[in-house]
Amino acid sequence: MNTPAAELPRSLAGLSLRDLEYAQAVAELRHFGQAAERCGVSQPALSEQIRKLEAILGVTLFERARRRVTLTPAGTALLAQIERVMAEARHLLTLSHEQPEGLAGTVGLGAIETLGPYYLPALLRLLRAVRPDVSLRLTEGRTARLLERLADGTLDMVLLAAPVPRGRFGAAPLFFEPFQLAAPPGHALAGLRRLMLDDLPTQDLLLLEEGHCLRDHALSLCDAKPVTRHATSLETLWQMIAAGEGYSLLPELAVVARPELRDLVVCRRLDDTTAGRTIVLAWRASDPREAAFRDLATLLAKNRPPCTHAPAPG
Repeated sequence: MNTPAAELPRSLAGLSLRDLEYAQAVAELRHFGQAAERCGVSQPALSEQIRKLEAILGVTLFERARRRVTLTPAGTALLAQIERVMAEARHLLTLSHEQPEGLAGTVGLGAIETLGPYYLPALLRLLRAVRPDVSLRLTEGRTARLLERLADGTLDMVLLAAPVPRGRFGAAPLFFEPFQLAAPPGHALAGLRRLMLDDLPTQDLLLLEEGHCLRDHALSLCDAKPVTRHATSLETLWQMIAAGEGYSLLPELAVVARPELRDLVVCRRLDDTTAGRTIVLAWRASDPREAAFRDLATLLAKNRPPCTHAPAPG
């Protein structure tokens, strides 16, 4: 019954673990009826599957006599491999049951550049205390690039400012971060009793360069046209304001993190509840860990930074 090598089947589609389990039972019990009872099938069904297995393998596994069943020499050699295959299959099931359903191990987290340096330290301390089973692989970038890396699976989740494109991504709001006006001492805005968005001039508004979502937020809030003076980073923007080049709107976490610049930059809250951004945790909509991501978002929202507010409903 041996099949020439050139005629060996190229597909494993006809080879099933169930049939290998039947063969293993017959080899151990030396009885088709007892093997069928152990496997929970009828004896004719088990015998038929054994014959199909022998046809696929191209060998006769068992020598069948009226009162006894014995392994053929080829069957003896193949049974050792069958036992290894079945052991690995059972090990696979054991491993799958041991895997946690939520977040665990190393998880890739990205954050926009205007948030990461000021928020991630607190986030890391929180997770180290309450989720020591999660290890974060961190990266920072601009919104478009972070979403690209999230979409291609390089990152598992990202922290960014709303809105998040719908369809490909799921998201949950964490907190609302107000903006503060930052101006050099002596600037006309620094002396106003009340600061409303309508009071902000556009001629000396400093912005981050294109690609930063903070730039887009500032432009939309101030109803301003793009200006020629811009900074490559938030830290550079601080220095430009301190040098007297103009004013800008800065996220409050960044302001709180730089108390040493208070003698060079005047920071004031605006009397406008819309001046700010909603920070969200986003993930791929297709990721089966969505429930775990939402649980993490709930944890982060409950432990939001003191200078932030709860996000608006909806």
